[in-house]
Amino acid sequence: MSKRDHVFTCQACGAIWPKWTGKCEACGEWNTLVEEAARPVVPGALAAPMGKKGKALAFVELTGEAEPPARLASGISEFDRVCGGGLVPASAILIGGDPGVGKSTLLLQVAAALGRGGRKVAYVTGEEAEAQVQERARRLKAADAPVHLAAETDLRKILDGLKALKPDVVIVDSIQTVWADGVEAAPGTVAQVRACAHELVRFAKKSGAIVILVGHVTKDGQIAGPRVVEHLVDAVIYFEGERGMPFRILRAVKNRFGPTDEIGVFEMIDQGLVETPNPSALFLGASGERPSGAAVFAGVEGSRPVLVEIQALAAPTAYGTPRRAVVGWDSARLAMILAVLETRCGLSFSGRDVYLSVAGGLRITEPAADLAVAAALISALADAPLPKHCVVFGEVALSGEVRPAGRSDLRLKEAAKLGFEQAYAPPQKKGATAAGVKVRQIGHIADLAGLIGADG
Repeated sequence: MSKRDHVFTCQACGAIWPKWTGKCEACGEWNTLVEEAARPVVPGALAAPMGKKGKALAFVELTGEAEPPARLASGISEFDRVCGGGLVPASAILIGGDPGVGKSTLLLQVAAALGRGGRKVAYVTGEEAEAQVQERARRLKAADAPVHLAAETDLRKILDGLKALKPDVVIVDSIQTVWADGVEAAPGTVAQVRACAHELVRFAKKSGAIVILVGHVTKDGQIAGPRVVEHLVDAVIYFEGERGMPFRILRAVKNRFGPTDEIGVFEMIDQGLVETPNPSALFLGASGERPSGAAVFAGVEGSRPVLVEIQALAAPTAYGTPRRAVVGWDSARLAMILAVLETRCGLSFSGRDVYLSVAGGLRITEPAADLAVAAALISALADAPLPKHCVVFGEVALSGEVRPAGRSDLRLKEAAKLGFEQAYAPPQKKGATAAGVKVRQIGHIADLAGLIGADG
């Protein structure tokens, strides 16, 4: 006999609890448990014999050759780069980002480009009225694109309309606003998001259409809702950008059809988002001699080399506890670099407030930025600028040793292309050089401190 009961689901992490409590013990969030109807469970149902024998499961060998998935170019090269070279039919993509960062603007531009390319595109909005989307399309000069627009949140009506239209690409903005009448929960809850995402992904797989879902993010920057939604889709892409900065970064964190950590760079202007094919020149700004506390980091994002300026300031503290403020980098890693500089180089930051910023709004995650951060900190403390036209990269160990960074040749080649003549880098492998760039090998972080003092 089936039994229907109610459970309490955490809206932050998706954990299920038999009774309500003020705090979710799984993620530690308060007041996030919401009562939802549990699905009926029949004891022993899975163990019962099937009434109808299904088709036997077919297996293949790993040695079999399969054709690579076909790609559908959107016409926006930075978006196609992040997707792995284009959109793959019968795939589902989840795009998240902070409010106002430009998710709807980007996807409307993608929809217009695909529509002008002869593809049938459906744009379903649950957050705006049709007139609002049409007004944005006029501002983006995309009103003439053949895009099928609808404002709806009922999943049943959306699926019925898509089955009748048979589009090539479907954009749903956003998944948190869509609700299914078969789920006893409010729109935006874990149960609704999970059920609606599952049905839309299933539609993509059965129809061959490309489904792009927009997801809200939490205060921590993670896509809201259960993590199972990220497992359901084929690609998860974040749209990042600092408030007050015109630059936007499209970053892939999961992609079944392409590389992860690939980025696309855009600039937000009055007419929408403009592609930036050369982000290094964008993030570096004006060329010339840089002041003390500034170091140019030669990084690699996905398959793309990016040069970005790291700025540091070491000011005398006015209080007993020095302040540490970081923008665009990991604060825990900054604490580690400061500890290494104090222990291995004898430099003292204990009486100074330390401020570190990555220019342009880019967020750096690779360890190869350690040496550039250390160079900026040493330069700021000594008030000695780094040599003109110099880039820095390398990973710093707790012993002070500078470890090699991957793809050094690509970093040096990008530096040479932008006119840099010198590099502070770990000991290079044979052949990892670029014409016109002199590499000064840094084996220990103390060597870097001596060089900055001598060259400054």
